[in-house]
Amino acid sequence: MTALYIDADACPVKAEAERVATRHRVRMFVVSNGGLRPSQNPLVETVIVPDGPDVADMWIADRAGNGDVVVTGDIPLAAKCVAAGAKVLKHNGEALTGANIGNVLATRDLMADLRAADPFRQGGGKSFTKADRSRFLDALERALRAAQQQ
Repeated sequence: MTALYIDADACPVKAEAERVATRHRVRMFVVSNGGLRPSQNPLVETVIVPDGPDVADMWIADRAGNGDVVVTGDIPLAAKCVAAGAKVLKHNGEALTGANIGNVLATRDLMADLRAADPFRQGGGKSFTKADRSRFLDALERALRAAQQQ
């Protein structure tokens, strides 16, 4: 049975994901180490993990697999979930797959090295737009349909 896992720390699309999961009657797990208001939706389970580095990521990686969908901006978590057979989306709707996760991981590592070498290169990244939200909704709709057909 398909499940939707949300890496909820700093996730800007939790409400949108809940609407799509409800429409598809898919169980949704919102995973973080605290600070979230639990949903009243019976399909949504808020999972609070202990504090610690990557504890929420490990919880998701241990459970996500074939037929599941994971929403995360964490590239190492995405790589683990892709390897386990899950469909993975970034918050802007970009799909992370077996075909592109290697390049995305390499780019992430390169950028981390560049930031470490130049303390003045600490940009905050692009802002999240309405277009990103729209792309996410479309991508999640397609990913859930495909996961349910597996």
